[in-house]
Amino acid sequence: MFGLSLRDPHVYGTIAAAVACIGAAITWLVLRRRPSAEEIERERRAQLVRSGRIIDGTILDISELETPAEPERPREIHFLLYKYEIGGVAYECSQEVTALRDYVNPSELRLGFPCSVRYDIHRPENSIVVAENWSGLRTTADSVPTRPVPKHRKPQASSPAQQTPSAPPG
Repeated sequence: MFGLSLRDPHVYGTIAAAVACIGAAITWLVLRRRPSAEEIERERRAQLVRSGRIIDGTILDISELETPAEPERPREIHFLLYKYEIGGVAYECSQEVTALRDYVNPSELRLGFPCSVRYDIHRPENSIVVAENWSGLRTTADSVPTRPVPKHRKPQASSPAQQTPSAPPG
């Protein structure tokens, strides 16, 4: 049988090493840098750009909220409200685009215009319309995909007898 004794010097070394490891882990958990809300949102958008599927949606509303962040200069928060449908389930979502004001100009957006939506296939309610390096927004009617209009052809003569003779030079 294997027996340990508290008089053995290796037992104290093992206990001290275990306490040091546990203390280091607790210190790391307490002092580690946690990502900010903006960093978490930026990573969520990047993940959807990398692996999200694209589907057609519609811009429903553009909202502006003013919050008194500073008494002399209120902070404007812009939201895009959009909808899309996946497998017969309609989703209405909003995305805060305040941090993306370099990529989105709310005055150029048109309500009711189609847009492209990137969504997570495992959680379809997790979606975006715009990110730092991708945009599903369409700002003009020219960018809305439509079916091509068939071009009408002029009837061509099928035989030489049906062609009208030209006047001889004279």
